[in-house]
Amino acid sequence: MTPITRRALNARTALAAAALALASGAVFAQAGQTVKIAFIDPLSGPFANVGQNQLKSWQFTAEQFSKKNPAGVKFEMVSFDNKASPQESLTVLKAAIDQGIRFVVQGNGSGAAAAISDAVSKHNERNPGKEVVYINYAAVDPDLTNSKCSFWHFRMDADTSMKMEALTSYMKDQADVKQVYLINQNYAHGQQVSRYFKDTIARKRPDVKIVGDDLHPFGQVKDFAPFVAKIKASGADSVVTGNWGQDLTLLIKAAKDAGLNANFYTYYAVTSGVPTAMAAGVGGKVRVVGIGHNSLPGLVDLQNAFKARFNDDWYTYQTFNTMAMLSTAMAAAKTTDAVKVAQAMSGLKFKGFSGDVEMRRADHQLQQNMYISEWAKATPKAPYSVENTGFNFQEVRAIPAYVASTPTSCQMKRPS
Repeated sequence: MTPITRRALNARTALAAAALALASGAVFAQAGQTVKIAFIDPLSGPFANVGQNQLKSWQFTAEQFSKKNPAGVKFEMVSFDNKASPQESLTVLKAAIDQGIRFVVQGNGSGAAAAISDAVSKHNERNPGKEVVYINYAAVDPDLTNSKCSFWHFRMDADTSMKMEALTSYMKDQADVKQVYLINQNYAHGQQVSRYFKDTIARKRPDVKIVGDDLHPFGQVKDFAPFVAKIKASGADSVVTGNWGQDLTLLIKAAKDAGLNANFYTYYAVTSGVPTAMAAGVGGKVRVVGIGHNSLPGLVDLQNAFKARFNDDWYTYQTFNTMAMLSTAMAAAKTTDAVKVAQAMSGLKFKGFSGDVEMRRADHQLQQNMYISEWAKATPKAPYSVENTGFNFQEVRAIPAYVASTPTSCQMKRPS
């Protein structure tokens, strides 16, 4: 048993409790106050299934933490559909601010994330006393905590470079990884997955050959057969992709139909629809790098409760850590004021679902454990059935936070 898994086991009792109590005897500074949180992500369009699942994930954790948390507050989610568009994100952000909402969460798309982060910073500068905090739970462009960092932006997921450090730390030890094909969505995240893989694998396994590197339109490809034909012709034994949602579901389906015999190394094989496609059969193994997996002991009971409530799978574990961070910071600040809560979150160490985590003060990038998990048939020890397929993701390696951590160039301007 790894130290990380052992810590997760030790945390299981507290995490499984319906009240999700993070601390006993904490100061309830704002007992009974309702904190509204704006959810801004796609609820329509090609990525709607992911956005709708994540909205339910936020509602679930908000309800659970509202039962009991260190600050004694209640949480309420207010949803806004940004249609995966940066411009629409700004429109609905304004609507949320006009409603008096001071905490915003968004994650699907680094373009939208950059637009929101910039707009929030400008709003706060122009509207003292009405500041807004932006919590980014899934947009992983490293620039958001480097050249574009902001005091008002907090990232709960590991960024692209951190995930690639973890993924290549695993791949370098796999003797069957010799020829790799890269296929990614043509926007910031996909471009960076390609670049970071080439940089990190050259440092760790210079013998590995890159036999293909494709970027395709984001959310527009309906048939990935031509791409899979290129992968097959290249002789690749491994495919690395940062694709998510429909773009990964259709890629997996095309790989199965073409009889592609290659292992997939992914960032987002957990997203809605992809597991069902994988259950139909994939030529090789499918592995994913992430901050958790559905066989992690500390998450099992919560996943079961989510499925019982929504008949869906909870895979956005960042929702738990966000509520833990917010409530812990509100208790420490003894207020729900956005400025003071942000100041309390900057540098905050708190208990997450996999043990101790830290919101790094220098750039507001959460430092946390990482995991490589593999798509496999459910077992008595790992019985959860993802999308009712009889399969789930099972750990093949735990990566301590310090291994995946990457440096930052952030020069953060802090409010006085």
